[in-house]
Amino acid sequence: MRVTDVPPNPLIVPAPVAVARPVDHALRILTKTADHGRLWMGVAAVGALAGRRTRRGAIRGMASLAAASFVSNVVLKPLFGRRRPDPERTHLARRIGSAPWTSSFPSGHSASAAAFATGATLEVPWAGPILVPLAAAVAYSRVHVGVHYRSDVWAGAAVGITVALIGRAMWPVKPWGPALTAAGTAPALPEGEGLTVILNAKSGSSDGAADSIARSLPKARILEWEPGTDIEDLVTDLPRALGVAGGDGTVAAVAQLAHRHHLPLAVFPAGTFNHFAKALGLDTDAHTVASVENGIAGMVDLATIDGVAFLNTSSIGQYPEMVVRRDKYARRMGKWPATAYALLRTLRHEKPVDLVINGEKHPVWIVFIGNGRYVPRGLAPAWRDQLAGGVLDVQYLRADKKLSRTRAILYSIIGVARLSKVYGELEAAHVKIESLSGAKPVAHDGEITEPKESVELAIDDRRLIVYRSRA
Repeated sequence: MRVTDVPPNPLIVPAPVAVARPVDHALRILTKTADHGRLWMGVAAVGALAGRRTRRGAIRGMASLAAASFVSNVVLKPLFGRRRPDPERTHLARRIGSAPWTSSFPSGHSASAAAFATGATLEVPWAGPILVPLAAAVAYSRVHVGVHYRSDVWAGAAVGITVALIGRAMWPVKPWGPALTAAGTAPALPEGEGLTVILNAKSGSSDGAADSIARSLPKARILEWEPGTDIEDLVTDLPRALGVAGGDGTVAAVAQLAHRHHLPLAVFPAGTFNHFAKALGLDTDAHTVASVENGIAGMVDLATIDGVAFLNTSSIGQYPEMVVRRDKYARRMGKWPATAYALLRTLRHEKPVDLVINGEKHPVWIVFIGNGRYVPRGLAPAWRDQLAGGVLDVQYLRADKKLSRTRAILYSIIGVARLSKVYGELEAAHVKIESLSGAKPVAHDGEITEPKESVELAIDDRRLIVYRSRA
């Protein structure tokens, strides 16, 4: 009898063939894609290109991921040193090849996934239903392919979420929508009837602003202002409301005119940064047009420095130089990197200034004064939640502490200056600042004036009426 003719032995059962199901294929691909954070880098790249808000989400997500990865992989894994699960306990169809050699506890993939999803969702809440299930799938995939225990995954997720929430405490999330204002009323002006708009054609991105406003509000009167001349001379007949198209310095000048004549102010975002317009939720001309035509308004604080109005910020000493440097590099580097670089350049080559702030002497590196309370606290405050809080927000970096310059730079860059002894703050409705180091340059809303030895800042007793976004 030939060998091939031997009948099969019914007592011998052939070994089962490892057949991967579609879910096995999908989870193996997912877990490999998440290696070294590649999956989240791709998601962040899409977010960075999609828009300003999603860009903030991408940045916060990646920062949270980096911190969580460091905590889990560099700090906790060597500390616990847990062995990986036995590969033989995982079905062959699920395995991904050679198991990682690092400690099993906690799962670095889970920590990174949870940190990115949590951080990005804090900035972009609508992304949560997409990112959270994806992060959960990545975490589960580590158990499915047999390289982690369930407890590793739960611990990793806890690390990632905790790190992202700590990041939110250190760097607050910018809220959606405009800042709060006090209740106020202004007339609805269909097609801009009764509105006079003062345009600074030399300011920022105001090219084409006149045509845009004229098309949207054909009954509005548009006047072009030449910087250095008296705005009051332009407005010979008082309108029902004043409008302004230009940078924050121009807006402040027109705001002072509107305030003097008890007129509401409509701000068209035609400057370089448009900080005040954005605080009102007016990101485009269309937003302002809708507010003017529907009479959507509120009231905000008007601050003054030696009698000159400012709506956002003021400063004395080296802060104006830092702002100039920051704005110079912001469009190429982004605001936060530009701020850090400008701070480094400014403090590296300058000397501290001796100031007397409301009667108390302080040697400082930099002082910042906001019209209203700015956050995050520290050297790079970015926004206000409230535009009618009735206070000036004074923040400064002290120069009387050991290694104060180095600490000021380091703490400001990582966003924890307010937690250090080099940081000082004061909130008051009236602030007087005197320089004991000679006359120093003064800035307000991006405009730098002649050096002064003392300045007085105050919140005006009467608020300014402004058109604002409905949201």
